[in-house]
Amino acid sequence: MADEAPKRRDAYKRFVAITTRWADNDAYAHVNNVTYYAYFDTAVNHVLVTGGALDIEHATAIGVVVETMCRFFKPVAFPDALEAGLRVTKLGRSSVRYEIGIFKQGDDTAAAAGHFVHVYVRRSDFQVIAVPDAVKHVVTPLLVNA
Repeated sequence: MADEAPKRRDAYKRFVAITTRWADNDAYAHVNNVTYYAYFDTAVNHVLVTGGALDIEHATAIGVVVETMCRFFKPVAFPDALEAGLRVTKLGRSSVRYEIGIFKQGDDTAAAAGHFVHVYVRRSDFQVIAVPDAVKHVVTPLLVNA
């Protein structure tokens, strides 16, 4: 797995534009490693919110991130325009596993790639529940065979 090649753009089902910010760069003049996790979070939640599957303030069911991973292939830096490619590799009873590729706009291979797992819980008591139907409706078109 350590020698895994970066995924190509056609491995992903949906893309979300990501704007780099001046503060994303670190002392080495490239986007800091922890910032990629914020990109993942932004892309996944953008798809859920714009798809009508997540009402940030009032949802009774929320996705809690229980696992993330990122592998870096080449640096990006402000002011690069980025795109996050998304696909779903597992839609379980209570969880969704997203895979995300971060691409410089126009590049065919990912600069970074990783995954992000949501487990659904009731907001009121954090008890694990089934993935809400609205979420299933939004993520099913992103489902691929991993």
